[in-house]
Amino acid sequence: MKRRDMLTAAGLGLTTLALAGCQKQEANCDTQDAPKAEQQTFTWKMVTSWPKNFPGVGVGAERFTQLVKEMSNGRLQVKLFAAGELVPALEVFDAVSRGTAEMGHGAPYYWKGKIPATQFFTAIPFGPTAEEMNAWFFQGGGMALWEEIYKPFGVIPLACGNTGVQMAGWFNKEINSLADLDGVKMRTPGLGGEVLSKVGVTVVNLPAGEIFTALQTGAIDATEWIGPYNDMALGLHKAAKYYYTPGWQEPSVAFELSINEQAWQQLPDDLKAIVKAAAREVNSSMLDEYNARNMDAMEKLKAEGVEVRRLPEDVLNKLKEIAAEVVEAAAASDPASAKVWAAQKDYLGRLRGYSDATTKDILNIRG
Repeated sequence: MKRRDMLTAAGLGLTTLALAGCQKQEANCDTQDAPKAEQQTFTWKMVTSWPKNFPGVGVGAERFTQLVKEMSNGRLQVKLFAAGELVPALEVFDAVSRGTAEMGHGAPYYWKGKIPATQFFTAIPFGPTAEEMNAWFFQGGGMALWEEIYKPFGVIPLACGNTGVQMAGWFNKEINSLADLDGVKMRTPGLGGEVLSKVGVTVVNLPAGEIFTALQTGAIDATEWIGPYNDMALGLHKAAKYYYTPGWQEPSVAFELSINEQAWQQLPDDLKAIVKAAAREVNSSMLDEYNARNMDAMEKLKAEGVEVRRLPEDVLNKLKEIAAEVVEAAAASDPASAKVWAAQKDYLGRLRGYSDATTKDILNIRG
């Protein structure tokens, strides 16, 4: 056989094998395939608002990156950056929007100066629990509204964690009346902070890594962060004596996974599905972790002599009254907030009716 005939025969043989392989995999291909989408690998950066290895929220962000790596068999790897390593804690959204990082993890109300409506996707004073907020996100149209609000900034949001009910905070003095709050300088964000400002509190917004020093040095007189699990990790019990409950200002706090839209469009559909599944898993597992770890930490704090107190009933009632006014005013401040609050208020109002007849009633009965 001539050399040309031998090469032709060999080529035909390889082509036959290639086509057979394609048929076996039930995929369309030819002998000049470029690398397929499912063979591509991606390395992304995720910036967060949390200190390195921080319990709860920080661990949740780490768990997300691990899940994505495992579920994608390494095709999508996300390198996590703690607060301050690549960008400051409160600049996560901007970093994702401009493409400095493909992903971010933080609390939506941290960006309320840029997007006021973000407060309604995070926490509402005397508002929804984690279960109720998730119902609105995933069954009541909340996610679609969230996506609409972020679209002008080139960012896609995914719900990715929740603390459940928080604590009212740490104080360096007793709170026996509303007057005791007047003049207090307190670290507290969001709509809850706006409520407190109405009763004379000077509100400060600080990232987690700066709270202990500010409280210990007297730069602030009080702070709320999350709850016993995280508060103990920050050492707040060593800087303030009185620990108050309940967390009226944040009956739950929803966290977000923010994704740069241009980067997102480059992912094949299966990797997009993996990202969504991992975020949904963390959204659930983080709440489980907080419920378990807060219980343990509260017992330890009490054993160390921390005074856990409930805010007086008249204080809570007045704060509730002011909160209703603050929320309505915030909703009226811009069209986006008004649209989100109208939808949320309607859905959560209906949901609360059911919760009151079931969850609330059984909690009251069991004592």
